Amino acid sequence: MATAYGLVALIIDDHPFQRSYLKRILLKLSALEIYEAENGVEALSILKTAPKVDIIISDLDMPEMDGIEFMRHLASGYQSPSVIISSATESSLIASVEKMALEYGVKLLGIIDKPVDLKKLCLLFDKHHEKKAPRSALNNTFFDLKSILAAVDNDEFEPHFQPKVELATGRVVGCEALARWRHPEHGIVAPYAFIPLLETSKQIDELTIKMIKKSAEACKQWHEEGLIISVSVNLSLVSLTDTTIVDRITSMVKDVGLEPRYVTFEITETAAMTEVASSLEILTRLRMRGFGLSVDDYGTGYSSLKQLTRVPFSELKIDQGFVSGCSHNNTSGSIVESSVQMASKLNLCSVAEGVEALEEWDFLKAIKCDLAQGYLIARPMSNNNFTDFCKAAIKP
Repeated sequence: MATAYGLVALIIDDHPFQRSYLKRILLKLSALEIYEAENGVEALSILKTAPKVDIIISDLDMPEMDGIEFMRHLASGYQSPSVIISSATESSLIASVEKMALEYGVKLLGIIDKPVDLKKLCLLFDKHHEKKAPRSALNNTFFDLKSILAAVDNDEFEPHFQPKVELATGRVVGCEALARWRHPEHGIVAPYAFIPLLETSKQIDELTIKMIKKSAEACKQWHEEGLIISVSVNLSLVSLTDTTIVDRITSMVKDVGLEPRYVTFEITETAAMTEVASSLEILTRLRMRGFGLSVDDYGTGYSSLKQLTRVPFSELKIDQGFVSGCSHNNTSGSIVESSVQMASKLNLCSVAEGVEALEEWDFLKAIKCDLAQGYLIARPMSNNNFTDFCKAAIKP
C-alpha cells in the first residue's frame, strides 16, 4: 500500500501521541517527507520555509491558533495543499467548518474522525491523486465562442454516461448523459470549458438538441441489446425560453424509435425559476408528452419546496453537497433523509448524486433512497464502455 508515495505531508495537532500515530500511518503509506506542528502558528512558519507541502492533516481545537483560523491564513496566500480535517469535535461544528473552508477556497479533501481510520484516510488520499491527475485538454486552455460553435457544427461533441444504480438491488437502471468535446488536438474536454460560454451567449440549443439525439440513439441501442435503461439529459435554463423546443425534442426522440418515458430532463431549481411562464409551459408539455422531469441539485435553490408544487417533476435529485458525508454528518444526513421521505410521499423517484464512499451507499440504502450516482459506482464513460459496464453488472 503506497497511497502517499512521494508526497510531502504536514501534521498539525497539539497532542504528541496523535502526531506520532499519524506519522506512523503516513510512513506506512510511503510519504516522502513529514512535517509536524503543534498549532496553526507553527504550521504557517513551516509553510513559509518548507518545500511544497502536498497534504495537511489538521486538528481543529489547538492553542495559540486553532485549525479554523489556520485555514483562513492558508487561503490567503500561502501554499495551497490539500487539507484533511482530523477531529473529535461534534458533527454540527465540523459541518460549519467544512462549509467555511470551501468558501475560503481551501482544497478540502474531507473530514475524518479521531482516531484516524487507515482505510478512510486512504480514500481521502485517493481523492487528492484524482484532483492532481491531469484532466486532458483542460489545463490552461481557453476556447472562444467561435471555435466552440464551429465544433458544434462539425459534430465534435458526444455524450458520456454515468450510471444510476438502484440501491435496493444494485441494478443499473439509468444514467446521466454529460456532454464531452472530442477536440482534435486537446482530446476529451469537459463541460465547464464550453457550456458557460454557450449559455451566456444564448447559443446552447443546438448542442442540447445534438446531446438529446445522440443520447436517445444510444438508449435505443441499449434496449436492442436487452439493456432496458433510461437516460437523463441536462436541459439548460436558456432553452426554457424557447417554446418550440418541445416539438423538436418529441419528434427527434420518436424518430429514433424510443419511447419518451425512457428520457428524463434534469433541470436545476434556478432554471425552473427563470422566465416563469415559458419555463412552466415547456416543462409541463414535456411531462405531458411522457418525458420524465428531474429537479437537479435539490436543496441548493432558495425555493425548493415551492418548485415541487408548481412543476410536474417525476424525480428529485439530492445535491451532492448534502450527500457527501451524510453517513457521519448529522445535519447532512437529516436533510438527505427528509428529502427521500418527502420524495416518497410525493411519488417522486429519489436520486442521490455524488456518492463517493461505501458508508454513504449504506446510509442511503438504509433510508430507502431509490437511486445512487457517483464515483463510487463509476465515472462518466463513453457509450461503448458504458454498454460493457452494464453487461458486466448483470448477474447471471
